[in-house]
Amino acid sequence: MKAYIAFTKKEWMESIRTYKLFILLTVFFILGIMNPITAKITPDLLASLAQEGITISIAEPTAIDSWMQFYKNVPQMGLIVLVIMFSGGITAEYSKGTFINMITKGLKRSTIILSKFTMEVCLWTLSLLLCFATTAYYTAYFWNIDGIGHILQSVLCLWLFGIFLIAVLLLMGAAVKSNYACLLLTGGVVVVLFIINMIPKLQEYNPIRLASDNLSLITGDMAMGDFSFSIVLTLIGIILCLLGAIQVFNKKKI
Repeated sequence: MKAYIAFTKKEWMESIRTYKLFILLTVFFILGIMNPITAKITPDLLASLAQEGITISIAEPTAIDSWMQFYKNVPQMGLIVLVIMFSGGITAEYSKGTFINMITKGLKRSTIILSKFTMEVCLWTLSLLLCFATTAYYTAYFWNIDGIGHILQSVLCLWLFGIFLIAVLLLMGAAVKSNYACLLLTGGVVVVLFIINMIPKLQEYNPIRLASDNLSLITGDMAMGDFSFSIVLTLIGIILCLLGAIQVFNKKKI
């Protein structure tokens, strides 16, 4: 346990020293501001682009439009930045040769994987919380948010999918020594999930639903129960990826 705590602290200091924490918080803060502002100014922007003599009828933006931007920007841009920032979690250590000193001094390889997973989940949680809080504040400032429910549940679904991606990154990072290969394999997993999502009967089991159907919770088109199978399979996927990462890393020649 002491080794786990010590290595987790080391990961925290590393995230500060390499500006990883600062970059993530900055990106997600900007996204948090962009979501309501984009929703607010889009009608005026489209109206200003209309040609003379042409009338464009655009509905007044609402709080739903702000959250629509949130669930478009965070999965598309936020998660991409997250994957890029965390893709070198293990592969960078391979190239630096820092694992050799740690392991020869008695540090368990499973401790390395679990510590990295813990810290990356913490960074993802902080970033998403900042983005969510910023969006919620400005959305409430611009519009009346009465009647909008299940916001927390929808964000928790997105948070869980982010954790799933982190687990996949650790598995791929343990299997290969190249940062680009890790990114490519992780991207391949996401592409496979999107392909599976084209089959209607499999959509309710697909982890990608946690990052693509969130807005339906807020609008009331879907209930939390509709995400049950996706949540269970995502949790199983996280556990299997972590166990697989530990197994692969244990057999890996450093």
